[in-house]
Amino acid sequence: MQFALRRSTNIRWQQLSIDKAARAQQKKQVPVCIWFTGLSGSGKSTIANLLEKRLYDSGKHTYLLDGDNVRHGLNRDLGFTEADRVENIRRIAEVAKLMVDAGLIVIASFISPFQAERQMARELFSKDEFIEIFIDTPLAECEKRDVKGLYAKARRGELKNFTGIDSAYERPEHPELTLDTCLLSAEECVEKIIQHFSALQLVNK
Repeated sequence: MQFALRRSTNIRWQQLSIDKAARAQQKKQVPVCIWFTGLSGSGKSTIANLLEKRLYDSGKHTYLLDGDNVRHGLNRDLGFTEADRVENIRRIAEVAKLMVDAGLIVIASFISPFQAERQMARELFSKDEFIEIFIDTPLAECEKRDVKGLYAKARRGELKNFTGIDSAYERPEHPELTLDTCLLSAEECVEKIIQHFSALQLVNK
């Protein structure tokens, strides 16, 4: 049985007059997706928030997509099974792509534990539009911080499919930048990111 109103075979790409280059030129910036990955408690959200503030204060047009925040709305129907995690990242990657097309500097902060899904996200973007930043904080340190009490729940068996405990985290193979929060403060991490982007001429220091 065919469902004409539900099948993607009945749609086509609509050509628009204003493109990504025009939107970026209007904002006087290079649109890019800055993708933070790392364990829960690694410091991703803190660093991402500080980075956005730094970019915003310098006149850049930004948007921060945060894992917890997105699950309150767009992805509130998803749980934490492996399949749901994959779909969570797929949706976020597509949203980030739209925002980059709008000319924005998009900061995405997600555990994104699987290499295949991070690679899927990367492949949605043009070359140099996707920058993966690995917040490399050891599991023991993340558990020590445990600001949300999630690791304790997972250890007690009250929280299933928790990354690092009973669900795997696959370390990035070739991230553009790796930051160790045991050695660097959040502010120092942001400075490293700004220095990296300045070298690529993506932002002004």
